[in-house]
Amino acid sequence: MALDAARIRTSVDTRWDRDVLGPLQDYVRIPNVSPAFDPQWEANGHMAAATALIRQWCEARPIEGMTVEVLEVPGRTPIVLCEIPATDPALADDTVLLYGHLDKQPEMSGWREGLGPWEPVLEGDLLYGRGGADDGYAVFSSLAAIEALREAGGSHARLLVLIEASEESGSPDLPAHLDALGDRLGQVSLVVGLDSGAATYDRLWVTTSLRGVLMASVRVEVLIEGVHSGSAGGVVPSSFRLLRRLLDRIEDPDTGRVLVDELWCDIPAERHDQMAATADQIVAGLAFPWAGSTRPDHAEAVDLLRARTWEPSIANIAVDGFPPPDRAGNVLRPFTELTLSCRLAPTADPAAAADALERALIADPPNGATVTVTVRGAEGGWNAPPTAGWLQSAVDGASEAHWGQPSAAMGEGGTIPFMGMLGARFPDAQFLITGVLGPGSNAHGPNEFLHLPMARRITATVSHVLDAHARR
Repeated sequence: MALDAARIRTSVDTRWDRDVLGPLQDYVRIPNVSPAFDPQWEANGHMAAATALIRQWCEARPIEGMTVEVLEVPGRTPIVLCEIPATDPALADDTVLLYGHLDKQPEMSGWREGLGPWEPVLEGDLLYGRGGADDGYAVFSSLAAIEALREAGGSHARLLVLIEASEESGSPDLPAHLDALGDRLGQVSLVVGLDSGAATYDRLWVTTSLRGVLMASVRVEVLIEGVHSGSAGGVVPSSFRLLRRLLDRIEDPDTGRVLVDELWCDIPAERHDQMAATADQIVAGLAFPWAGSTRPDHAEAVDLLRARTWEPSIANIAVDGFPPPDRAGNVLRPFTELTLSCRLAPTADPAAAADALERALIADPPNGATVTVTVRGAEGGWNAPPTAGWLQSAVDGASEAHWGQPSAAMGEGGTIPFMGMLGARFPDAQFLITGVLGPGSNAHGPNEFLHLPMARRITATVSHVLDAHARR
């Protein structure tokens, strides 16, 4: 018998009001930025503080048989692992893995007056602050869903709730933990990940693909020290101009189209059909803070959606070699360095993409300048396997029960490296990847918020899916 949706929702709402909202606000207050943005994370202690908060909250949950551990590997960020035995011994060898992360993006400038990254502010249905939506809520939501499921008399297989602390850096520490866990993960037949997005807040959106990511820096050096621009201008080439020429090798300057074939992949027919069915609705919900009359690179909704989810893109996210304007002498600078964030098509090979990008940038350097490319990380994307009938029925039923309409499928432009790792390790597993990052939520940017009604409904959905998995 299916779970009573009204009972699940009441139970979920009670736990969010009583047990989740306060600790989640405490979590927002901790500036535990990911290791890529805080090399001294271990000494600074913020990651330890966030880990301790999560561990203590989990340990206090009244879930019979649950064990909670903080697992550490020297030199790596920790993971929090909750293990919950199956409700029926017959399900003991079947495992569901629920995933989230507790590390955060840096604070970013531009928060509006009255808001800030490390001070939670509750305005109506929105909880502002860094990390609440991306992805601090996930562990609270997962355990609240399990409690509600058990209270309603539902069933579940063996559950592992794994919360990592390096996802915003590309999950560099996760493989070491997976190696240390060995066979302890068991035979995973379902993965639930709550670190994704939603096109709207009026239904459940299930993520069917994720792009990969390639982080690299390219540095062009023309001098060993800066020189007077009047003396050298016209003789010494500008490092910035030469770098611009290199960028034109990898990206069309007029259209933004990536010119390195290895960053692309073929798009499955099923994904083409999904994009055609949902493009207008998804694109209508893309609430970007456009400046002035800026317009996107594509006019048609389906082209925009395809470019956002199944095509590569390149963003220049940091620059070195330029002094701040108020300290800039009239000097021809010795070097310019850019940090590139390259989103890879979901099934592109990240190693081949990294090699191809480096070859394109260092070949035949303009004016004989010194060009250095440093690949800082390359993670593959993910394409969901075909959805099993029981899972499709469960997510549609949950969406109808808690939003009033069926679920919808969408690709996401971001990266969750763990999904690719798990997909390779457990090729027969089913995946429910979803999340609260809907229009305006602005993860990674200023004014990030968690849409609380969406979070509550997703929590309820997890209860339904875990029970359906046990009864499949």
